[in-house]
Amino acid sequence: MEADAGLERRPAELGSPGPTPEAAPSPAQGPDPEDGARAWAEFAALHGTALRASGVPERYWGRLLHKLEHEVFDAGEMFGIMQVEEVEEEESEDEAAREVRRKKPNPGGELCYKVIVTNENGLRAADPNSIFLIDHAWTCRVEHARQQLQQVPGLLHRMANLMGVEFHGELPSPEAVDLVLEEMWKFNQTYQLAHGTAEEKVPVWYVMDEFGSRIQHADVPSFATAPFFYMPQQLAYTLLWPLRDLDTGEEVTRDFAYGEADPLIRKCMLLPWAPADMLDLSSSTPEPPDEHYQAILEENKEKLPLAISPVAHPQDHVFKVYTDIQQVLSHLTHPRFTFTQNEADADILYNFSHFKDYRRLSQERPNVLLNQFPCENLLTVKDCLASVARRAGGPEGPAWLPRTFNLLTELPQFVSYFQQRERRGDDNHWICKPWNLARSLDTHITKSLHSVIRHRESSPKVVSKYIESPVLFLREDVGRVKFDIRYIALLRSVKPLRLYVYDVFWLRFSNRPFALDDLDDYEKHFTVMNYNPGVVLKQVHCDEFIPEFEKQYPEFPWKSVQAEIFQAFTELFQVACAKPPPLGLCDYPSSRAVYAIDLMLKWDNRPDGKRVMQPQILEVNFNPDCERACRYHPTFFNDVFSTLYLDEPSNCHVTRLV
Repeated sequence: MEADAGLERRPAELGSPGPTPEAAPSPAQGPDPEDGARAWAEFAALHGTALRASGVPERYWGRLLHKLEHEVFDAGEMFGIMQVEEVEEEESEDEAAREVRRKKPNPGGELCYKVIVTNENGLRAADPNSIFLIDHAWTCRVEHARQQLQQVPGLLHRMANLMGVEFHGELPSPEAVDLVLEEMWKFNQTYQLAHGTAEEKVPVWYVMDEFGSRIQHADVPSFATAPFFYMPQQLAYTLLWPLRDLDTGEEVTRDFAYGEADPLIRKCMLLPWAPADMLDLSSSTPEPPDEHYQAILEENKEKLPLAISPVAHPQDHVFKVYTDIQQVLSHLTHPRFTFTQNEADADILYNFSHFKDYRRLSQERPNVLLNQFPCENLLTVKDCLASVARRAGGPEGPAWLPRTFNLLTELPQFVSYFQQRERRGDDNHWICKPWNLARSLDTHITKSLHSVIRHRESSPKVVSKYIESPVLFLREDVGRVKFDIRYIALLRSVKPLRLYVYDVFWLRFSNRPFALDDLDDYEKHFTVMNYNPGVVLKQVHCDEFIPEFEKQYPEFPWKSVQAEIFQAFTELFQVACAKPPPLGLCDYPSSRAVYAIDLMLKWDNRPDGKRVMQPQILEVNFNPDCERACRYHPTFFNDVFSTLYLDEPSNCHVTRLV
């Protein structure tokens, strides 16, 4: 074995034994005990919650603060990186003629490196100094990874060396970039900022430096690691600390599936490093049990209402509306609605944020109408949408929803399904989405099983079959691009189910011709362009779209296509309202709601071989942005309020579905 030094900002080379670590000073030691105690108290107040959540024993906190303040990277005094060389014996050769071959670095399947304790006195877990900082060699958000590898000097070369990817020449080659992007899922770790905008809270992925990246997996590890964001420096590190005493020569290991006890889930989580055949496992995903929905209700802290009678108002009643939505304030001009700034006086609460305590409202103000339904997360949260939809299509889901798996609860079924498709040679492109984020944030397209498995660690996600054969629209300025369609659905009541759809729909287009490549090219694979500054936003009104669509697809009149879309909407709301809460939307007579339903069209074949356009519902959004609706259709909110609160849809731009 030979030592390999690879840690940045370290006082001693890894692999060379350093001095025995001294006992850590108490927080009060130093030039000024009061200053030391104050600094420690501030550190504990600022970071204590995160440290406890990561399981970092408090005995290490004092020395950790010292190492952070002074950037002490002293792992080289305690550990060494050892490169393991394999000796392969061939039948025709004697022992002296064995060929020494270098394997690919681990994590990558076969063991090649390991980290061991090199300090002659070993390492004691009780020693307050036994916590170490690991630097990060590369930090990025996934959507920026390719660009960084291409543009940051030296990054591709370092990552290729760290990951065992062959790299020739000085300039980044597309092949080397693709290999690093594929291999990085064996090395990536993740954390997420708790504060900031939605964009700032998108998970961050990082690769530990050569030292951290060569710590191997063990089901019973000798060390623990955790990402740690040090606020005064605005820097992230990984913390490493022992779980037991170690002697000289013992290996430093960590659990790559830390925190997961279920053997089957662990097997799936470890697939990037330990390939396994899961083909015999069922990929069926029946609807979850009732307890699943009850747990969601409790987690959301939503309190269901008591039974009330429907509200009755005189025909000429003028409703007082309390709202915090500027678009409503600016565009609701119907004479039977007026605004109030006093919530207690309101007949209608039309709020942007989610309402929780329906029980109290039903007890104290049962006559107050509002713009949401209890348990509507069954529609608006992606894992719930997929679960509820199975009532229409069985374990495989209905034809109008892409095949979807909840990565938290259905990872083994997804792995089995992925491997089955791989064996059959079927398309295996997938899209990973957070349960409850819009605007395509933290959404990734991939054909890598390892990528999907690792994305599960960052935030709760579903993975859906990516539409590999979308119906495209010819943009004369660009070519044939993807597009999606947004309809506004108006839910008047659950029992009986009364559902309307606004007669105008909205279109969003990709900016580059569609092809199943460059999966991280946002403008090729996504259609949401209105939140990206500097990106072209193509807008076409539905009145212009319909004749152009029929010109491009003369065998598919829009009236017939839309009938299929409306049938999908009808089935979705029927199954979402088919069971009592919390298994379905709650029948609360004072509730009304507006939802945006986003969908695409894909090519499919019926059993008789006929080629059809099959609607694919992508997501349902609560309180959607109606800026475009108001700009081009000033009566939009008058129509919405007349339909939902006056029960006067006849003169409005709406169509009743149920």
